[in-house]
Amino acid sequence: MKTEKQITGDIGENLTCRYLEENGYQIVERNYRCRYGEIDIIAVKDKVTAFVEVKTRHLNPKIRPCLDVNKSKQTKIMRTAYVYLKENQLKTYMRFDISEVYLKPNVRELHHIHYLKNAFYRENTYENL
Repeated sequence: MKTEKQITGDIGENLTCRYLEENGYQIVERNYRCRYGEIDIIAVKDKVTAFVEVKTRHLNPKIRPCLDVNKSKQTKIMRTAYVYLKENQLKTYMRFDISEVYLKPNVRELHHIHYLKNAFYRENTYENL
């Protein structure tokens, strides 16, 4: 049985997938996991692979959802992305995005999505992992 937090997270991921598809992205993977961590959504548009972290909150959270993606979480996502690229033998442009999904209070309906392209990145990313 899923917790309320897991259900809310699933809703946010589904809404983000719909948002991405409506904006010309192709969803190639969801909830990709390896020993380093998980990537919520992997999507492609215009030869760029976007590794998307989804953060879902009800309206007016105490802090912006993107701030929950701290340096440690970013490193896990980048390592996981590297494994994905190696496993699939992909050489592609990539970026790391965050989708902030805001739900209406007390319901599981979308209020709005704030989508942050290139939300984080470090130069020489893979040499430091």
